[in-house]
Amino acid sequence: MKVSVFAPISVGNVGVGFDSLGLALEPIHGEPFGDVVHVDDSPSGQDQFTLAGSHAHYLPSEKEKNIVWFVLQQFKQALSKRQINAKHCSITLEKNIPVSSGLGSSACSVVAAFVALNNWYQKPFNEHQLLYIMGQAEAEISGSLHYDNVAPCYLGGMQLMLPAGESVTQTLPNLVGVYWVIAYPDVVVSTQAARALLPDEIERATAIQFAQHLAGFVDACHRGDKNSAFALMKDVIAEPHRESMIPKYKESKAQLLAMGSLSVGISGSGPTLFSVCDDLEKAKAQADWLAANYLNKRGSSKGGGFVSICQADVRGARQLKQQDAQSGEAK
Repeated sequence: MKVSVFAPISVGNVGVGFDSLGLALEPIHGEPFGDVVHVDDSPSGQDQFTLAGSHAHYLPSEKEKNIVWFVLQQFKQALSKRQINAKHCSITLEKNIPVSSGLGSSACSVVAAFVALNNWYQKPFNEHQLLYIMGQAEAEISGSLHYDNVAPCYLGGMQLMLPAGESVTQTLPNLVGVYWVIAYPDVVVSTQAARALLPDEIERATAIQFAQHLAGFVDACHRGDKNSAFALMKDVIAEPHRESMIPKYKESKAQLLAMGSLSVGISGSGPTLFSVCDDLEKAKAQADWLAANYLNKRGSSKGGGFVSICQADVRGARQLKQQDAQSGEAK
């Protein structure tokens, strides 16, 4: 039976939690943002791969260079370790979000593919096992092990990464009445280049400040105190080194704060920015300003910029009903 799985976009770091926090998002209006992966029987008796979607033409056409094909090989290896025989399948990636956007593009594809394959095989791996396999695959793709996009994309909501124990992540309470305005300007920011800007070591005072802000933010989430939470949402690790590489970011941040934003930050490694509001009218005004002032007006390089007002996607990756998969809607 054909299986189709949707995986939503996510914000890595969330400003205050470098490599430690991630948040899945969905627009308050319209269809969710994310990738869809379909898995079905292969009519040819061999594994087949198809690439589709609004941003498919920005990915390599060769299946061996696509991360979903890589995921298929990783999943079959994991099955082999369980002494489960692999079956030939037809796998399709609908790539619907821009790459190198700071919205967890690779995590969307990885998560959707692993969940779709796991469901197609009648769930041989439990949630914890599958998340671990996802993290290992994402590490091979990106060059370092971090779950701040994979975990929220898979599980939904705000996820706090844990260094040890039975689980690699913990779901934080959702702060109600919060709107996340995201703006992708359609400019190229390499994740590798953004990581290369970061220092190998940080000063003691910065480390202490980072720990205080993150601990205070987590505490405020559990108390439902959004004012304290977002007052502490300050990036002292990455943003000081990355803000200059994103055109118009610094002046846009200043404007958004003047318009009543509770916090402004870089989504992942950029160039997408996010602004946090607790008032929908303020969020709409900021979205209009960003559309007019932050987006690239010199022509589209990767499919066009966009602005969207979102809230936390608490569902994470989910299997679609076939009529929804055919219409492109994630229910």
